[in-house]
Amino acid sequence: MRIHVGCEMTYDFVQDTPVVTMLNVHASRFSDLERPDYLLTVPAVPLEGYRDTFGNWCNRLVAPAGRFTLKTDTVVRDHGNGDMTDTVARQEEVRSLPVDTLLYLLGSRYCETDRLSQTAWDLFGAMAPGWARVQAICDYVHDRIAFGYEHSRPTRTALEAFEERRGVCRDYAHLAIAFCRCLNIPARYCTGYVSDIGLPLPHAPGDFAAWMEVFLGGRWHTFDPRNNSSRIGRILIAYGRDAADVPLTLTFGPNTLVDFRVTTEEATPLTA
Repeated sequence: MRIHVGCEMTYDFVQDTPVVTMLNVHASRFSDLERPDYLLTVPAVPLEGYRDTFGNWCNRLVAPAGRFTLKTDTVVRDHGNGDMTDTVARQEEVRSLPVDTLLYLLGSRYCETDRLSQTAWDLFGAMAPGWARVQAICDYVHDRIAFGYEHSRPTRTALEAFEERRGVCRDYAHLAIAFCRCLNIPARYCTGYVSDIGLPLPHAPGDFAAWMEVFLGGRWHTFDPRNNSSRIGRILIAYGRDAADVPLTLTFGPNTLVDFRVTTEEATPLTA
């Protein structure tokens, strides 16, 4: 399957402003790209690419005063089978976890493990550890939080999402991640594209999405507490401890986002 993905984000800047972007498809999917998803800007400005602490690809630039647009566009080859499952994947003891997963057991800006630990153990502590426990967390978060773009708030934490019972996909992810970490399950925040391929119409306008990856049975697995179902065309851009680590754009000065478009759709098959 061929999936067309990309974005176009237009800002008004009141002065020359440094910007860091995280808009390119993750390196784990590079071999699936039919063409590089270069970041393009209008007007054109010099870009400096680098990898952050988590290995995500970032671009550094200075946006000039006035109207400024960021664009990416590519086609991704995808197996088209949806998210993979492994219902027998076991939870490993902390003493056996790889060192590079331990970071994802700690509390972070949006995931207050210290304040949610007792709640997590009260809700899920009696369950057998492993895949079923993580799925129970996703079921609970999916049912507890009411989704709505009007509920979006960039400062909402996992605890606040739990108490307010509303939010957007990042809030679902933060709460599920916090619960997993409280139960000694490494969990990390992911951002990227999720398509509506295979779902009945009408489809919501294109947007970026947030989900989580959980370390079970020796590898990372995808869980999506917002949709709580397998989706075709889940394409990773970046991962980190929570949303604070993976902002799509980080601007160092006043600005207004005046247009925002995201494309995630099935592309026409190539002819022989």
